Amino acid sequence: MRAYVIFTRVKTLDPGEMKIYTETVQETVKGHNFKLLAAYGRKEVLEGPESEGILMMEFPSMQEAKAWYDSPAYRKVREHRFKGAEYRAVIVEGL
Repeated sequence: MRAYVIFTRVKTLDPGEMKIYTETVQETVKGHNFKLLAAYGRKEVLEGPESEGILMMEFPSMQEAKAWYDSPAYRKVREHRFKGAEYRAVIVEGL
């Protein structure tokens, strides 16, 4: 069953850290089966607080999504995201 990783950037804290993250994160998905569905495009908040942007990735399964998120490569790179911005992140299984 497909799974979706959704990142919601709430607030940028350190643009320099976010620049490092943006420049290095693409290497972490090599070898992982995923599809980028949305990446910080135009949005309209219908309910809840405003956010700076949203990114959504599709994986074939929850296990494959978690394998990428917990991979050594992404664990190293995501430290820059943790320092660079406040995010909400979820993995949700599709129907």
